[in-house]
Formats: sequence, C-alpha cells, structure tokens
Amino acid sequence: MDGNASGKTLIEGLVDTDRVHKSCYTSEEIFQQEIDNIFYKSWIYAGHESQIKNKGDFTTFQIGRQPMILVRGDDGAFHVLFNRCPHRGAMLTNWHMGNAGHHFICSYHAWQFNFDGSVHAIPSPKGYDETRFEKSDPESCMKAAPRVASYRGFVFASLAEDGPDLETWLSGAKASFDDMCDRSPEGEVEVVRTCFRVVQKSNWKIFLENQLDALHPSITHGAAGKAAADVEEEIKAETGEDAPLHYHYLSAFTTPIYKWDGLETAGHPFGHCMLQGYMGLRPTDPDTLEYEALMEKAYGKERTEEILTTNIHHVLVYPCLSVQSPLQQLRAVRPLGPDKTLTEIWHFRLKGAPDPIYERSLQYYNLVNSPSTMINADDLYNFWRCQQGLESEGGDWVSFHRNEGQDHHDDGVTTSVTGLSELPMRHMFTAWADYMKGGQS
Repeated sequence: MDGNASGKTLIEGLVDTDRVHKSCYTSEEIFQQEIDNIFYKSWIYAGHESQIKNKGDFTTFQIGRQPMILVRGDDGAFHVLFNRCPHRGAMLTNWHMGNAGHHFICSYHAWQFNFDGSVHAIPSPKGYDETRFEKSDPESCMKAAPRVASYRGFVFASLAEDGPDLETWLSGAKASFDDMCDRSPEGEVEVVRTCFRVVQKSNWKIFLENQLDALHPSITHGAAGKAAADVEEEIKAETGEDAPLHYHYLSAFTTPIYKWDGLETAGHPFGHCMLQGYMGLRPTDPDTLEYEALMEKAYGKERTEEILTTNIHHVLVYPCLSVQSPLQQLRAVRPLGPDKTLTEIWHFRLKGAPDPIYERSLQYYNLVNSPSTMINADDLYNFWRCQQGLESEGGDWVSFHRNEGQDHHDDGVTTSVTGLSELPMRHMFTAWADYMKGGQS
C-alpha cells in the first residue's frame, strides 16, 4: 500500500491553477494512485464511538480497497482491524454491524481472534507443533491499522505509520464536529444506527466538488424548491401560520443566485473546505424554545448564542467526509473505482435535546439526503452525466476558472472573494496534487 513514486510523473501537466485534465476522473491508473497516495496515507473516517458501545460491538467500512472492522475491545478501547483471517484469507464478517460475542470466529476453519486482533484459539493446535507457526507472531494475528484516533466521538484510522496526528490533520475541519456536538446540551451526539448506502456511477471527486458548489442549487434543485415554496404559501394563506420548518429545507433551494454569491467558502490545510450557513434554522416555535432553554441551562445564555449562531452549513473533511453539522448529517465517501463511488449517509441525535429536534434532522435526512428524494436524484443524475461527458472525446479539460486568482490567503486559510467562487474545487485539487506527489504527510 505504499505510494508509487511514478505518481509524480503520472499527474504531471494534468492540474493547473484553473483547470484539470479529464483523466483525473476517468483513468484507472490514476485512481489506483489516489488509493495509494491519498486514502492509504491520510486519516479516513471509520465510524462513531456510539456505534460500538459494548464489548464485541463492531461496524465494517472500507479504507480505499481495504475491508476494515471497527470494534470495541475487552478493555473498552476501540480497535481498527483488517477484515481478513490470517489463516486462509477469508473475511471475518460480511455484516455491516453487529456484536461478535466473545471473539471473532472465522466461518471457514474456526480460528478465533480477540478484539485487538491477537489469536485466541485455533482448532487441532497440535497440528502446528514443530512448525514455524506461533500464535504470538504478528503474521498469525489479524492485522491492525497503524494509527487510530477519535475526535469528539468520531473515529478515524490511518494505514500510514507516520504523519500528522488526527487533530493536526483535521485543522479547520474540527469546526464541523465541534459545531455538531456543541449543539447538544450534553456536548455529545450519538449515531442513528442505520444509514442509506448509495452507489453513485461517478468519480468520488465529483461528489465532493458538488457539495460546496453554491451555483448549482438554484439551478439543479429549483423545481423541487419551487414546489415546496408554493405549498408554504398555500399553508400560510389557509392557516395564517408559517409552514413547518421541514418545507424550508426544500424551499431554500429557490434562493436566488445573487444571494448564494454573498456567502463565503474557505479552504483549510490538507484539502478541507467549508461553506457558510445559508438556511435559517431558529424558528420561535415551542419545540425550539424548549431546546434553547435546555441549552441555556447547560451553557449559559452567552455561550448558547455563540453555539446556535455558528455560521457553518457544510464542511468537507478531505477526502472522506461531507458533514452538515447544524442538521447532524454526515456522508462518508468510499471510492470503488474511477467511475463508481459508495456514499454512506448517516445522521445523529443531539444527546439531551428534545425529540422534536431530532425529528428535524430526520426530516432533512429523508427530504434532502436520502436516495429517494428529488434533491439527491437531481444530483446523482448530474454526477452520472458529468462522468459520461468526461469519458467522451468532447474535450480534455474541466474548468475551474471562476474567480481564479482573486481569493484571499491568510495564515494557511484561503477565503473566497464571492460565494460562487470555484475556490473549493481548486483547493481540493491543490491538495490532491500534493498527495499524489507524496506530500500532505
């Protein structure tokens, strides 16, 4: 899983300050270099500590093309192991999540492993007498990820022996997890243990680029937004009351382009990016007032105002996450091929918050981020159309010219001159090129 030195020459001439070559999205050779140099060297999201509350609880995930297990051990510590039996190579589990009982047991020959990966027992052990086999030999154990760390309950793993620690690597992207957890009266969130899994027929970078693209929402999602806005008006006319907040999740997509232009995006070290908030999420209904009273009891009025006015809508934790912290949403990015990407869509409860506040996040999860909503369908269709066009002979370059050279740089952070600047795309590709040449570590 070491990066290939040829990566330096493989991408030469493919990334400019204002455009990138289409092969960055279509080449199998480049894709494998991405796996080696980006996904096997940076920190990748494994899961949330609340997914593995008890001894033996586990969840499975991928780092690049490697099947992995996140598991809670006997001592309460969490471990990340390769999902592979060292005997004959079988995966230890094909479940997305579960509890392994007292040990992992291979279904092929019943080798048993402790949750730190060490061998617990093997059948007919006398057959290994006078052989080179040793239970304590690392080659006989489930291999562990070299580095595992957690930030505010969000667990990451790295297959690189060396590199920046998790908090250094997260840099400005820590704000997404701080914002989400701080919105809980208890300062913690817990995962809702089911998620949507969507296989997108497009390159993983197309998904990430779309998330902070402030020009597309009013265009791509305008019809869905207008339908919701029309219903809002009907409810107001009939009842004299504002429509429930969840209509606003969709009607916000009618925001005119000039208002999107007034937002700000920012690029942080290691390729992470952030978009300012654009959606009002503080109505004065009884549910919100009850929640804010609980927050003030926990934090005091001044700190509560700081938390609830945090100006974030969306953070990209490059290369593996899309986080919408005010709505407790998280999407994990798992590349499967140059033209295929798995996204896992999770949402979270704010511990100590009233149930209606959770229900708002569930409504957003179902109305905006689920595979059945028109919003997600619009995006998936565009992603596929982009991939098809990039694989054609209709041109060689992808344009990121908008506001190139006009954005502001200060102390390692790049801030957009307008909300419609293609800063996020340029910023992520700057990190991409650095990773591909062996940097960012």
